[in-house]
Amino acid sequence: MPPPESVDLIDVRPDERFDEMRLQKFLRGKLPGATESLSVRQFGGGKANLTYLLRFGERREYVLRRPPLGPYAPSAHDMGREYRVLSVLHRAFSLAPRALLYCEDEGVIGAPFFIMERCRGVVVRETLPARFAADGGAPRRMSEALVDALVAFHNVDYADLGLSDLGRPVGFIQRQVDGWHRRWQAAKSKRDPRVDDIYRWLDAELPTSAWHSLVHNDYKLDNTMFASDDPSRIVAIFDWDMCTLGDPLSDLGMLLTYWTQPDDAPSVRAIGTMPAGDYAFYRRDEIVARYARKSGRDLSDMRFYHVLGVFRLLVILQQIYIRYQRGFTQDKRFAKLGLSVEALTNWALDLVAAA
Repeated sequence: MPPPESVDLIDVRPDERFDEMRLQKFLRGKLPGATESLSVRQFGGGKANLTYLLRFGERREYVLRRPPLGPYAPSAHDMGREYRVLSVLHRAFSLAPRALLYCEDEGVIGAPFFIMERCRGVVVRETLPARFAADGGAPRRMSEALVDALVAFHNVDYADLGLSDLGRPVGFIQRQVDGWHRRWQAAKSKRDPRVDDIYRWLDAELPTSAWHSLVHNDYKLDNTMFASDDPSRIVAIFDWDMCTLGDPLSDLGMLLTYWTQPDDAPSVRAIGTMPAGDYAFYRRDEIVARYARKSGRDLSDMRFYHVLGVFRLLVILQQIYIRYQRGFTQDKRFAKLGLSVEALTNWALDLVAAA
């Protein structure tokens, strides 16, 4: 049986290959061990950015990250931003992998990319690893670790890391609402006035918040890695390409969006990026309560942030779906994303209508 950290590894998909010899030539002298023979495999679990394992010789390993195939929003999949954040964030937040090298020359592999250290552990997606499933308390400890790591991240002093110019925190939520609506207009396959109704509700219900911090912008269970022998210990958090400065409750809203619980509608459970069975994970209200207790913040506006999270996700999935429809990617996992966009639209409207 493969070790937990290798479960996601697959042979590189045919349409997502690159010239390995050209990459190795570029990396020589820039990374320790890069003069040895190179083998490349792909991490198959993600749906947007492409992530590869580079193995030089028998022992030296690195991870390469690049944007997805086809067109994408200019502010999304920003490898330069992700590299900048990860090149310093590890100093104050140990769960951030260390970035080692950035290349903006698209002539090397066909897109900008960066190289980071390889982290080892287990990423939990649709099913619990056998070792965690045998531990009845594992889901709750994982839930607690997720919330506590998010609170710790939001407490990082970004100015001390030289990241004060990473974003414009004032007006962040208004720009999020308007920006995701513009992305919807650019990526939609058909006109859907219900999505415009969600946008109008968000625009009318904007909360007032003076609390600013670093924001991950895609915080969820399968963007974290746990120690393979300890479900209470996170060893790494991934996917930092949208990290910015803004309202940290938008991160909590995204976590609620990706979260599932047994009494969710089947269409909502199908969207979640976590085990969706009758597991003892926290419920969403427990997640909110723990974050409030650990952070000391007022979360009375959480419905807004949850709706914003659902709105963002439906746009993100539509952006991926339209790339598949237009033939920019051949990944068959994306063929049914239109159904997910429909389910998210309905869920957002249900949240808006909730008392």
